[in-house]
Amino acid sequence: MCTTCGCGPDNVRIEGAQMREHSHGHEHAHGHDHGHAHAHAHPHEHEHAHNHDHAHEHNHAPGRRVRIEQDILRENDRYALANRTRLRAHGAFALNLVSSPGSGKTSLLVRTIEALKDELAIAVIEGDQQTSNDAERVRAAGAPAVQINTGKGCHLDAHMVGHALDRLPPLDNSLLLIENVGNLVCPASFDLGEAHKVVVLSVTEGEDKPLKYPDMFAAADLMLLNKTDLLPHLDFDVDAALDYARRVNPRIQALCVSARSGEGFAQWLDWIRAGCGAARALRPDAR
Repeated sequence: MCTTCGCGPDNVRIEGAQMREHSHGHEHAHGHDHGHAHAHAHPHEHEHAHNHDHAHEHNHAPGRRVRIEQDILRENDRYALANRTRLRAHGAFALNLVSSPGSGKTSLLVRTIEALKDELAIAVIEGDQQTSNDAERVRAAGAPAVQINTGKGCHLDAHMVGHALDRLPPLDNSLLLIENVGNLVCPASFDLGEAHKVVVLSVTEGEDKPLKYPDMFAAADLMLLNKTDLLPHLDFDVDAALDYARRVNPRIQALCVSARSGEGFAQWLDWIRAGCGAARALRPDAR
């Protein structure tokens, strides 16, 4: 359970996978029919047949709540490390796209896929509470996608992503795009095994979002300021938005883009290409 917001793992569904309420029963771990070695080992030395027994304890004394949250994030980090090891072994470049609902993440993904699908192998993991609408849009654009429905949950975690990786084609030298659930709070705390978090801020939102949600902008390596084609019709201060983001995170990079018009996409695509090249160079068998 997420101790920040109280969401739990109930009703998590991943296309083609058996999750059984995300119980860590690992029914998927021993009967793989995949042809790969599968570095996503879900560190099975956990002594936990607990089905998250600790989840109900979040209403107890404040000290116990802090400990429980630390335990949850520590366990997530173990799965994230397994995901990262697996992705590195394949030379895959993974991005975790995070934002408020309605920022245009899926439109960005679709345009990105259409621009790069002839030069890069691309796969997508889609996170939403319900529906497979976004995964269907991604597939129509030309990339394989696995939909994760989080049910009552407000974010993806590394264990869910590990299951989804099992359902995707081989990831050799590929670009993996993970579209997180629309939420600027909890996804900031959960490492999925990605190379970078990319936060998408739309010009239809307030330019002070980085100050209101500092943890997310502090965790991100790149900010995409999206829907810039609408700027002539809005009272949005681009310079202020960039300044606020850099106050929170001086190292954050920023690009102004429009998924509709294509403005700024050349720089975004070049950033991805550079990341893919770096990921291929880190592959253990790279020469």
